[in-house]
Amino acid sequence: MDREEAERLARRFAPSVYRLAYARTGHRADAEDVMQEVFLRLMPAAPDFRDDEHAKAWLLRVAANCAGDLFRSAWRRRARPLEEAQGLTQPGQEMSGVLEAVITLPSNYRIPLHLFYYEGYFVAEIARLLGKSEDVIRTRLHRGRGMLRRGLEGDEEHV
Repeated sequence: MDREEAERLARRFAPSVYRLAYARTGHRADAEDVMQEVFLRLMPAAPDFRDDEHAKAWLLRVAANCAGDLFRSAWRRRARPLEEAQGLTQPGQEMSGVLEAVITLPSNYRIPLHLFYYEGYFVAEIARLLGKSEDVIRTRLHRGRGMLRRGLEGDEEHV
C-alpha cells in the first residue's frame, strides 16, 4: 500500500474510526489514541482491499480490537481518570442525554448500537466485524435499546 492510498483511507474513514473508538472508550483522548494506532497499523499490514466498504470494515475491526487492547492493558486497569479523581468535567464536554446514556452502556451493548445506528451496518455485518453470531448481535441490540430506554426515562423523571 502506498502512502497516498493510506492517506486517502485516513481522510475518508477517520471520522468513523474515531466515533467507534469514542463509543468504545468513552473518552476523547483514548479515542484519539485508538484512532492513531489503527492508522499506524494500516501501513505495515498493507491489506489488499476489494473496495472502500472492505477497507472501512477492516479499519473498524482494528479499531474495536485496539480499544479492547487499551482496556486490557495493565496500566489502564490501575489508572483512574483525572476527572474522577478531582470531580471535574472537561470543558466543552457537555453531552446530550442520549449520548451520555449510550456512553454509560457496557461496551458489549454500546459497540453494536454504534455500528448499527451511527455507521449504518446491518446485523450480519456487525456480527462479522465483532466475530459474534447474528443472534448475539440481535440480542445485544435489543437489550441495549432497552437499557437506553430505561436510562432515558429515568432522566425525564428528574427533569
